[in-house]
Amino acid sequence: MSSTAQAVETFLSKIEQTKDLNIFLEVWSEEARDQASVVDEKIAKGTGGKLAGMVIALKDNICYLDHEVSAASKILEGFESQFSATVVQRLLAEDAVLIGRTNCDEFAMGSGNENSAFGPTKNPHDPTKVPGGSSGGSAAAVAAGLCHAALGSDTGGSIRQPAAFTGTVGFKPSYGRVSRHGLIAYASSFDQIGPFTSTVEDAALIMEVISGPDDFDATAIQSPLPKAVKTAPKKVAYLKTALDHPMVDASMRKAFEAQLELLENAGVIVEPVEFEFLDVLVPVYYVITTAEASSNLARFDGVHAGYRSDKSTDLESIYKTSRSEGFGLEVQRRIMLGTFVLSAGYYDAYYGKAQSVRRLVKEWTDDMLEKYDLILCPTTPNTAFDIGRVVEDPTVNYLEDIFTVHANIAGNPAVSVPMGMHPNGLPMGMQAMGANGADLDVLAMVDWIQKH
Repeated sequence: MSSTAQAVETFLSKIEQTKDLNIFLEVWSEEARDQASVVDEKIAKGTGGKLAGMVIALKDNICYLDHEVSAASKILEGFESQFSATVVQRLLAEDAVLIGRTNCDEFAMGSGNENSAFGPTKNPHDPTKVPGGSSGGSAAAVAAGLCHAALGSDTGGSIRQPAAFTGTVGFKPSYGRVSRHGLIAYASSFDQIGPFTSTVEDAALIMEVISGPDDFDATAIQSPLPKAVKTAPKKVAYLKTALDHPMVDASMRKAFEAQLELLENAGVIVEPVEFEFLDVLVPVYYVITTAEASSNLARFDGVHAGYRSDKSTDLESIYKTSRSEGFGLEVQRRIMLGTFVLSAGYYDAYYGKAQSVRRLVKEWTDDMLEKYDLILCPTTPNTAFDIGRVVEDPTVNYLEDIFTVHANIAGNPAVSVPMGMHPNGLPMGMQAMGANGADLDVLAMVDWIQKH
C-alpha cells in the first residue's frame, strides 16, 4: 500500500481509537480512501499537486458539496451543502485528501467547544480540559494526530486560542486574504478561515493554496498572496500591557519572558509597548460581532432548511419555536445582544461607538507595525480550563479572548505557536501579529524564531 492510502488508514484507525474525545462529527472513510488512491497514482506519475498526500479535516462550518454541514447546531439538522466553499475547491485542486468534519462551538460562538449541539470536544492532552474554541475539534484533530492539518475559522481567536490550548500551530490570515465563500457566517467583517498544523511550514504551504482573489467574495483581497520578503525579524514589540495583566498566569508570564530573552540573545531588538485599548477590546468585539450575528443568523428560520419544530401552528410560531428549540443558549444570547445594540436609541451608544474604537485600534496597530516587524504576546492568559466549569457570568468566558481579538478587530494576520509546557502539563502558546497583508512574512519570521 502506498503512502497516502497508508496515511489515511493510520488516521482512520486512530480516529476510531479516540472516539471518546468527540473530535469528529462525521468521518468520510470511503471517500478519503478513494481520494487517496487517486492521489497516489498522480504522485507515481509525478503529476501530484502542492498538497498531494496531505490529509485534512474541515471545521463543521465550511461547506462541501453534497456533504452535511451543521455549524454544530440543531437548527441545521440534516442539511446538505449545495456547493463547496472556495477553500475546499482549492484544497481538492491541489490533491489534498479530506477526511471528515470536526466538532466546534455552535455557529463558531464560544471559547471552549462546549457550546456544540453534539457535546464538548475533549483536549487530547487532558480529556478533563477543553481544547479551546470555537475551532476546538480541528485543533484537537491535529494535536491527537488524526490528520496532517485541519481548517478552522477565526472570528476573535477561534483558531489561535485552541492552537495554544492544544500545542499546535494556528494561523489567522489578514482579513480578506482567504475567501469566506462557503463559510457559514458568524460576523462577516471578522471571520477568516485558516489552518491548524504541526509546523509553521505546513501552515505557509496551505496558505499558498487557499489564499487569493475570489469572484464569490467581494471582501477578498484582489491581489495574489505575496511571497515572504522578511525571513528574520530585526525588531519586535511585545505588549507590556498584556504581560502585566492580572489575568495572566505566573508560569505563562515566565515562559513568555524566556522567549523574549532567547530572541534578544539571537540578536533581535525587543521593546515593550503600552496598549491603552486592551481592556476595551473584548466589549468592542462583542458589540460588533453580536450585531453582525443577529443579522447573519436571521436566515435560519425553520422555513427553508434544517430543523423545524413540530409545535408550530402558523408562520410566526414556526419562526419562534424552531429558532428557540434549534439554537443553543449561547447563540440565542448573542442574537439577542446583537439585536439590542442595533435597536433604535442604542445604535449610536453601542454599535457606532464600537466602530469608532475599532478604527482607533486599527490605526494604532498599523502605526506600530511600521516600526516593528511583529507584535508579540501570550496567546491566552491561562492554559486550557476544565470542561463544565461553572461561571455565573458569561463574560468570564468572553475574556478568554482578551489577547486574540486584537488581530480580528484590526484585520491583521496573527499566528499562535507552541511556547512549551506549563508546570501543570498543558501546552502554552505565543502569539505573533504582523502587518496587514504580509501573511507569509509573519509565518516566515515565526518559523525563524522557532528555529533560533
